Parts: sequence; structure tokens; C-alpha cells
Amino acid sequence: MSAQHNRARRTAGTAAVLGAALALSACAGGSDAPVGDPETPSEPVDLRMTVWTADETQLALFQSIADAYVAENPELVSSVKFETIPFEDYTTALTTQLAGGNAPDLAWIFESNAPEFVSSGALVDLRPVLEGTEDYAFDDLVPSALTLWEDGEGLYAYPFSNSPFAMFVNTDQIEEAGQPNPVDLVADGKWTFDAARDIAAAAAEKSGEQGLVVRDFEYQSWENLATVWSGWQAAPWSADGTQCTFTEPAMVDAMTWFHDAVFTDAAMPEPGTTADFFAGDAAMTITQISRASALDDSFHWDVVPLPEGPAGKQNVVGQAGVGVFAAGEHPDVAADFLAYFTNAENAGQLAAYFPPPRQSLLNGESLADANPKLTAGQLEAVVVEGVEDAVTKPAHKNFAKLSETVRAELDALWVEDADVEAVLADTCAAVTPLLED
Repeated sequence: MSAQHNRARRTAGTAAVLGAALALSACAGGSDAPVGDPETPSEPVDLRMTVWTADETQLALFQSIADAYVAENPELVSSVKFETIPFEDYTTALTTQLAGGNAPDLAWIFESNAPEFVSSGALVDLRPVLEGTEDYAFDDLVPSALTLWEDGEGLYAYPFSNSPFAMFVNTDQIEEAGQPNPVDLVADGKWTFDAARDIAAAAAEKSGEQGLVVRDFEYQSWENLATVWSGWQAAPWSADGTQCTFTEPAMVDAMTWFHDAVFTDAAMPEPGTTADFFAGDAAMTITQISRASALDDSFHWDVVPLPEGPAGKQNVVGQAGVGVFAAGEHPDVAADFLAYFTNAENAGQLAAYFPPPRQSLLNGESLADANPKLTAGQLEAVVVEGVEDAVTKPAHKNFAKLSETVRAELDALWVEDADVEAVLADTCAAVTPLLED
């Protein structure tokens, strides 16, 4: 069976189990479960937090913060374990745990699934704990970063990662192709998607490698194309999630541009072609700034903001939250640990990989202290300015079902002679009933 079929089955499985799992989790605990200052348990408890990173350096950082919490609170907790679930299987595995009555105490949550998790009642309200924790400085949190995780006055996850999407460029390949440096184009106000396409096509022709790669898209994770279509101010559905907008002129234009960049201009890899920028396989890649840790000294590189589209420049962030499950065994202790894990001092450490939602830390100088591979100037231009007025990738309370339906409909777009308008019309026809659920 192909990798695409395997992924389709996983996504369909997620759609089928997510709602049921969250309902069961909510019934087991409920968002009204009392969470405040933790009462001392009869004996110290063990906490478990699911994450999707397998990076040993990141996990070591998490564990060092957790070990410090254990040392300071021996009467509350004896250990904190970080359980890695592969990225591509993460939500499926997490919802399977919830449905099986084996909820973790804490978990990372994708922004795309945020509305469903937040509205489900499966997560506890963290606001009382975070606001009530001494020296937490809740007012330091950027309000716009919290929006996706709020329901009324409640805050049901902490947005631990607010990583802007940017363009990493292999300046060696670009120079060898005789193309202008994107850094210079940014300075001159000429850094556009059309310019990026032309540079990518020329570099690919010269090097024999690929041009521009939208990392993690791979003609499956269509939501990652938000980093492109946002330059047209396009979106898959309306802000309230009730109307399909794939057929709006802005989206048709954006997807036509992308299709032509692949099949006409040879600026992007065609379906079935794998290219890793960080291994030197491409001239440019759109990805999150946190991926800088994968860079080495094998080629010269730089990083610039996303290009401007016909509608101007739009910042896009990949956001992830961490929540506490009411159905977990120790929600009060878990919430107390989360307040410690994300306080100002520890958020400063985590900023090495996960740009925090704290205003005090969102400056080039502070971020450079935690990110030795990037300069303060790069971080100011890409992270600090990239978080301002940013949009997230698509999210919806019914996202699991929508994601698979959109992916299946867009399969018809990834051929050379595709009728873009017709494919997008079919996509709207298929997703509209799911938006109305």
C-alpha cells in the first residue's frame, strides 16, 4: 500500500475517532473539574505529557525544567515523563488514548484541531491557575496569541509555540544561478512570490536540484499552502467557519499561481518528488523558523520573511498549544506544572525552539540569546515582525473530517492539465455539508 493511502487512512481514522474521544474525555472529567492550587496528594504523583518532537536536545531541555519542578515540589510530583508520538500519527494516537480511557495529563495540540478540542469540554480552564500563579506575569502574554485557545472567559491551552513561517534560502545555489539575493530584494521592497518563483526556477535549472519547497506539504497536507495563498488574502472558509471560500477569486488566483509554478515554471517539485532543503536538495524552502536547528555548515544560507503576494505581505504562524485533560488522573497538579513550565524564565529557555507568546521575550536580542544560529536582525525581521498581525493555518471545529475531504478533492489539482476553477468548485461542494455540521 502506498504512503499516500496510508496517510489517507490515518486521517480518516482521526476524523472518525476525534469527536467520540473528546466526548468521552469530557464526560470523564469535564471542563468544570476544579483546578486551582493543587492539594497535596497522599503520595507524589507521576505526570505524563505527550509531544511530537523526538529531538533529543529539545527533550533534554523539557526534562531539565521538569526535574527542577520535581525538586521544588517533592510532595506533589515524583516524575514528569515526556512521551513522543510521531508527528504524522500524533492526533490519531492521542485521540485513541482518550477514547481508551488513557488520557495523558498534558498534551501538545495542533492549531488545526484547536476549535474542536477547546469546545469539547475535554480540557480544563487554565486561566485561573496561570493568573493566580505568583510571578507568572499573565499580562505579559500577547492577547492575539491566546485567541485560538479561548472560549468565552476560559483559556483551554497555552500557545507554547508561535513560530512564524519564513523562507530559508541556499545562497550558494542562488548565487551560482546568477540570481539576486532575496535579502537584497527584501531591502528594495521587491521580494514577491513572483520573484521567488523566478529565482527558484533558475536555481533548479542550474543545480539540477529543486527550486522552492513548501516543507511538509508533499501534496497531502494542503493546509501548509496557507503560507502561499495568504499573500492573496485567500482562505479555505470564512472566518466563522460556515462558508466555503475555495471558489473565491483570490483563492483561484493563488492556486493557479501555485499550479503553474509546479507544472509550467518548474520552480517547485512535482508530486512524488522529495526534496530536503536542509540536505542541500533545494534552493529555498518555506518552513517555520524553529527548523533552523536543522542547519549545518554544508552550505551558506539566510532567512527572509515570506514574500509579498498581490494582496501584500501576510504573516503566517504555526501555532501549537499545550492543554491539561480533565480526564487525566491529576489535572490540578498538571496545571500547576504547566504554570511552572511556561513561566517567564522557562519560556525564555524554550524560546530556543518555540517562540513564546510573551511580549517581553519577543525582541531580537532576547531571542538571539536562545537561538545561536540566528542573528538578532534575522530574528527581529522574521520572528518579532512575523508574529505581528499574523494568521494561523486553517482551523475548524470539524477539521479532522474537513482535512481529509479537502485533500481528496485537491488530488485532481495535482496534474499538469488540471482545471483549477473546476477542482476548487468540486472542493466547495464536498466540504460545504461539513461546514454546516
